Amino acid sequence: MALILPELIHEALTLSLDLVETVLLLFNLAIVIAIVFVERRNPTVALAWVAVLLLFPYAGFVLYLLFGRHIYSERRFHLKGSDDQRVRSRVRRQTRALDERRIEFADPAADRFRPLMRLLLAEDRAVIWTQSRVEYEDRGEAHFIAMLEAIRSARHYIHMEYYIIRNDELGRRFIDVLAERARAGVTVRLVYDAVGCASVGRNFFRPLAEAGGRAVPFFPGFLGLVNFRINFRNHRKILVVDGNVGFLGGYNIGVEYLGEGPLGPWRDAHLRLEGDAVQSLQARFLMDWNYAARDSLGLEDGFFPEPRAAGTVACQIASSGPDTPKLTIKEGFLKMIASATKTIEITTPYFVPDDSVLDGLRIAAGSGVHVRIMIPSKPDHMFVYWATLSYIGPLLDAGVRAYTYDRGFLHAKTCVVDGEVGTVGTANWDVRSFKLNFETNAFIYDRAVCGELRRAFQRDLEYCTELTTERYAAQGRLIRIKESISRLLTPVL
Repeated sequence: MALILPELIHEALTLSLDLVETVLLLFNLAIVIAIVFVERRNPTVALAWVAVLLLFPYAGFVLYLLFGRHIYSERRFHLKGSDDQRVRSRVRRQTRALDERRIEFADPAADRFRPLMRLLLAEDRAVIWTQSRVEYEDRGEAHFIAMLEAIRSARHYIHMEYYIIRNDELGRRFIDVLAERARAGVTVRLVYDAVGCASVGRNFFRPLAEAGGRAVPFFPGFLGLVNFRINFRNHRKILVVDGNVGFLGGYNIGVEYLGEGPLGPWRDAHLRLEGDAVQSLQARFLMDWNYAARDSLGLEDGFFPEPRAAGTVACQIASSGPDTPKLTIKEGFLKMIASATKTIEITTPYFVPDDSVLDGLRIAAGSGVHVRIMIPSKPDHMFVYWATLSYIGPLLDAGVRAYTYDRGFLHAKTCVVDGEVGTVGTANWDVRSFKLNFETNAFIYDRAVCGELRRAFQRDLEYCTELTTERYAAQGRLIRIKESISRLLTPVL
């Protein structure tokens, strides 16, 4: 009997493992069928996932849970029915006015970008605003001072949503100021990303809650512990105060964004907005808040004061995310590229585009447009860094010029075309921002603001090294292998 028992245990374990393998194989086959016949993804992405799931069943299943699932079978972020009808009606009226050239711009150069405006209207209902003031800021200390001043000035409400808020001196300072305004009777609502803020824990937001404010996580993990949604993160960084002042851009909240982290000096870009365009930032926040907080705030709840003419800048606030198959921000980038006649200047920490963006930049360079791309010289994510280099290489042969920023870490997400149209926001030039994360960008039709973007690019060139075809070709074999592996996996990660 003593000899038989181990054999029985061994057979039971073998049968259990066989059963697990069979169930896992069936699950993977079901996923493959869904990818091919239900989700109908891009063929390159579909083939990559099929290969991973069938060749590496255990690892492939885990990777699919973390990175592979789509969520846009239902539109999760929307306005109430009555509000939605009002927005649709406004978009229809503005589209007609745009087509009939009844919308006038203070800067005549904006007129030639009407097709881009119409595209963003159609794809994301991105209302065209013409009476805004837009201030560009790329100095972390000045940016955070301006944000804190705006928060302290709040009299009615403060709306914030951020991908990362660190539990450090700067992050605690923001929570303290928000709590102070909440104690003064100001309504404070904060959306934070559950993965981006995973390290701080909910106790970090307790002072705000005790003061009467509310902080809610975006896509929290299972029971608050395990989060299988590595994709679908809320990468937005938005602050709206009293419906009159708004902030949007690349800075998260933490001392590393002041240059005090392991990557050293930090180069980023953010906008401060006043005037009518703040209404679009407000609407974006309310949609995200309603989903995350299970609330039902709407356009008639006192969040939209009568727009005042704070300036003459024309702009649109456009968003995209995995809740919709429309790739609004990427398509906006493509339309900007196609509109270029002289220059395209891009800054991005991650450059992992799809074929359409690569073709657009290659065609622009071949047409005589001076295309320049600035990327970091040091990585914060090794995988993305090597993938970025693999995509930059072929563009060098097409006449695109590329530069690595050597003065710390480049995190700015900007593009300016011909010095006449520009975009600043949260979206990187990579497939993750195009398809997998929730992003928001401002598209600006004003030569004064775009001139600031160009001057910032020119200043940064002083701290760059050009990545020439000779320098790229001189890279060692090991680097080429890293680039190839990283690029191969970009469709699924």
